[in-house]
Amino acid sequence: MRPRRLFFAMLFALVVAGCAHGPQLPPVSAYAETPYTLNTGDRLRVVVFGQDGLTNSYTVDASGRIAMPLIGAIAARGRTPAELSGAVATRLREGYIREPHVAVEIEAYRPFFILGEVAFPGQYPYVANMTVETAVAVAGGFSPRADKLAVTISRTQGEETFRGPAPINTPVRPGDTISVGERWF
Repeated sequence: MRPRRLFFAMLFALVVAGCAHGPQLPPVSAYAETPYTLNTGDRLRVVVFGQDGLTNSYTVDASGRIAMPLIGAIAARGRTPAELSGAVATRLREGYIREPHVAVEIEAYRPFFILGEVAFPGQYPYVANMTVETAVAVAGGFSPRADKLAVTISRTQGEETFRGPAPINTPVRPGDTISVGERWF
């Protein structure tokens, strides 16, 4: 009889452990906020003053580059708009334009993604000053089974990807993946 009790006690412990949330990670907001860097999917407006043929909208492609007339493809991934502006001006200065003045601004940010227990999971366009709460609202709100305390964000900064819990008022950045967990009881 004793081995049977031990078996049920261990089974109960495993079930209770399975209902607990995973390892505690630091909140995503604890990671240092860095300046916005460009990545695949961002749509940019590049203005080269006095050069209407070069001024246009460009999208950062899958390889992380934009393709411009005269200078060809130029790396944009991981750069801020100001850094990209300097890189474009440097390339134009190499035999095309004597003193180029270049401005880069973001026309449209890359989308964010929301998964799990929301009405309509999927990909959505990013809007400035978005929080987890507004992202959930865009996705149709929490489902009846949603665990509002089990929201996590995966965020890529530079070469690293961070994943951690996110309170409802956590700012969302372009490219973030928000995951809303399911409650069991």
